[in-house]
Amino acid sequence: MRDLGASFPRTSGAPGRHGLSRPGQNGRGAARQAAAAICPNVSVLRILFATPGYWPSTAYGGPIAKMRDLAGGLVGRGHTVEVVTTTLTAPDRRPDRTGRIESVDGVAVHYLGTPLRYRWMGITPSLRRTLAGLDRPDIVHVFGFRDFVGTVTARWAQRERIPFVFEGLGMVRPRLHKVALKRALDATIFRPVLAQAALLVAASSLESSEYLDAGIEPGRVAIRPNGFPAPVEAAKRPGPLRSLLGLDIETPLVLSVGRVAHGKGIELLVRALPAVPGAHLAVVGPDDRGLTTELKALADGLGLAGRVHFTGAWPSSPVPPALYSDADVCGLASAGESFGMAAAEAAAAGTALLVTDRCGIAELLRDGAGLVVSYDQTEISTALARLVADDDLRRRLGAGARGVAAAWAWPKVAGLQEDLYRRALGNG
Repeated sequence: MRDLGASFPRTSGAPGRHGLSRPGQNGRGAARQAAAAICPNVSVLRILFATPGYWPSTAYGGPIAKMRDLAGGLVGRGHTVEVVTTTLTAPDRRPDRTGRIESVDGVAVHYLGTPLRYRWMGITPSLRRTLAGLDRPDIVHVFGFRDFVGTVTARWAQRERIPFVFEGLGMVRPRLHKVALKRALDATIFRPVLAQAALLVAASSLESSEYLDAGIEPGRVAIRPNGFPAPVEAAKRPGPLRSLLGLDIETPLVLSVGRVAHGKGIELLVRALPAVPGAHLAVVGPDDRGLTTELKALADGLGLAGRVHFTGAWPSSPVPPALYSDADVCGLASAGESFGMAAAEAAAAGTALLVTDRCGIAELLRDGAGLVVSYDQTEISTALARLVADDDLRRRLGAGARGVAAAWAWPKVAGLQEDLYRRALGNG
């Protein structure tokens, strides 16, 4: 197993802007010319992403923005990237049955008609025909696990003798729901996806351990952390979140960003609040399986009425840095995250972080960029109270978090990913 993050220099460049345009309105040709001028002996790659969801389906969490930023970074390095995906946008919205092709940051995205779906998995009958009509890619990158698009594309790549790399997005280890069924399917229908991948990309040591536990040989696993947004200075308070909640600039505010779902540890933050007198908790993100109702009942039972706020999904995505700047602490108390993109966004804004050691991003934050604790109620409650009470500690951790964000910008991560593609192609 190779940890790319420990050995590769930073690269220059910037991911594409977060705009949505029609096909043809992109700078891929200029980017390829620039890359050729900088690295005349390095060939450009034609890369195909296969994913069950893509921008703007941000209701499915951090992986959506991650894939977009990675694709934009690769285009910025001169490569051609195409995406095959569904028309899913949110768990509670019906996907479009009609397909289309659009350009997102210079990436041609094939949104395939999706007449059937179950949560994150959409059935796209036109996928095989679309794959057959594409210009042949040099490498395929399959994101996610146990879904139609990734499974079919992996089989197609194997049949066409096109190497593919696999990135599980934290889905490889069966957890939470229908675990026995997932294990049975993993041993049969989905086994070739893992077995035939030229390389498996993990966003953290935690995710790499999931691959190894699934029986993958260590030599086929590489750790490539996710990128961070560019660091920004703290916005003036009150910002959009405090204004929405009617809180003044002195009220202690703890923030949780992401899907309101089981396993995210939001209930641990709610239970920690009584130990922090006067503090409020803002939970920003779409509801998953009705958990918001349970959490509201928990807050009421603890006498926290009026101190725990659920905003639902924020109107814009990604969440603006000013929202993180409004918070004194951003908490990611998850039972398991392959990385934790909300924490990366908070780090870029310089907000003090509290994360559990079950979050992959924790390994980048341990040395002065965040408080890392066990997935334990007592530890989380104690750490949260300490952070809210210590202004100097929050400032030091915020500065450290900005430093980590600067060191792990998306252009650097795109360069590491390029190296992995060349390794899978036998050029590394």
